[in-house]
Amino acid sequence: MNTQEPSLDGGRWLLVNPVDAGQLNDCLTQAPAITAQPTLVVYDAVGAGQGDIIGFVEGAEAAAPFDRPTPIDAISVTIFDSIHYQPVS
Repeated sequence: MNTQEPSLDGGRWLLVNPVDAGQLNDCLTQAPAITAQPTLVVYDAVGAGQGDIIGFVEGAEAAAPFDRPTPIDAISVTIFDSIHYQPVS
């Protein structure tokens, strides 16, 4: 038997495929293609929907928003309205 972690009530899980740097400036106006980067499971508490471009953090920072230790590896932190990416030269 198992129990649900109470800290995760109200959220949901998203399958997220990170975009490549070359897709950043266009990903909000046209759906980006699936990349070769590994797809991961991200806990979502910001209400992202299908097709939204989100920012997420992984590792110990993913558990930072919770009051007590929570078993989580990645969490969404923002839904982007605009992206203006300029690589460092």
